[in-house]
Amino acid sequence: VQLQASGGGSVQAGGSLKLSCAASVNLFSGYAIGWFRQSPGKEREFVAVDNWNEDSRYYADSVKGRFTISRHNAESTVYLQMNSLKPEDTAVYYCAASLFNNNPNEDRYHYWGQGTKVTVSS
Repeated sequence: VQLQASGGGSVQAGGSLKLSCAASVNLFSGYAIGWFRQSPGKEREFVAVDNWNEDSRYYADSVKGRFTISRHNAESTVYLQMNSLKPEDTAVYYCAASLFNNNPNEDRYHYWGQGTKVTVSS
């Protein structure tokens, strides 16, 4: 397994969760690591990406100001801190690796982890 997502759960609206994406060393170095999500009956959508070799991140407008993505090299892990959660954030969240920075297109992501489910109740 090269990407392992974890940290999902159930929270009430307004609450917080922190997702983790543990990557194998060969993926962590040289790859942008992004998060996507898929709600029931909807297509998978981009959430955020931490760029490789740049101190920069890119967020979907729907999560900007509420979610924070961060990379921790020593742990080979990318985190997604999710605050002020809303019921519409309910989804299965996936992490993925891409050779392209700042890319919200899932077709540019070459490696995917299994999903972790987030449920936000009103």
